[in-house]
Amino acid sequence: MPSTTAITVSQLSRLIGLPGAPVIIDVRIDEDFDADPRLLPASCRRDFKSVSNWAAAFAGKPVAVVCQKGQKLSQGVVAWLRHEGISAESLEGGFEAWRDAGGLLVRTDKMPPRNERGATVWVTRSRPKVDRIACPWLIRRFLDPDAVFLFVEPAEVLAVADRFQAVRFDIDNVFWSHRGERCTFDTMIEEFGLESEALDRLAVIIRAADTASFDLAPQAAGFLAASLGLSRMFRDDLEQLEAGMLLYDAFFRWCRDATEETHNWPAAGMGKPT
Repeated sequence: MPSTTAITVSQLSRLIGLPGAPVIIDVRIDEDFDADPRLLPASCRRDFKSVSNWAAAFAGKPVAVVCQKGQKLSQGVVAWLRHEGISAESLEGGFEAWRDAGGLLVRTDKMPPRNERGATVWVTRSRPKVDRIACPWLIRRFLDPDAVFLFVEPAEVLAVADRFQAVRFDIDNVFWSHRGERCTFDTMIEEFGLESEALDRLAVIIRAADTASFDLAPQAAGFLAASLGLSRMFRDDLEQLEAGMLLYDAFFRWCRDATEETHNWPAAGMGKPT
């Protein structure tokens, strides 16, 4: 009989990258993590032995717990979380099942350090349009849901990065930036090992919109128009980012599930309007 407190690899993979995805908690022991220091997208590591200390931080959130094989560690943590009233499930088969199924995994060697609240901090130029919304979307959905983004005047990016220990992105002469004809979004996908068919398709649209190379993707012109419209709607860059998240969520879902779908009017069988 299937467990009522477990989620399968296929079920979890359908939620990855979406706004309703559960918080993913990796409770592998250090020995197992060191053997393969990759993480499921947007997951955080916690020590299973101290679950009673950190459980309350996840109150009100759906949680998926991952250990090496989906056995005692994840199931024990899930039992404790559920005792605390938290909706939690263990990943069936654990990290090994996810890895063997070819699930998306994030390289951690390029992940920035986290601040005292456990969040990564990033800084870039103010008044974002495309790439500077795309990168925060990718980070929030696949790397760090709690990431902090600082939008400042271009001349102040370097100084702010130094004073606030923030990672610079999408400016000249930094690691997280354009490389040739490829955007910062492309760089992040490559460096974090996030290549997937859906993200690769989205990256082409973003690159085409960001560089006005509309021949690369027919969706790029409309994507740019929507992005520019958002930039005119919001004076506050963070409000624009929050609004833009929905745009990227929609395009990601289209890239993943709906590229073959078309829409015609009137519907088949209804005949022509009179």
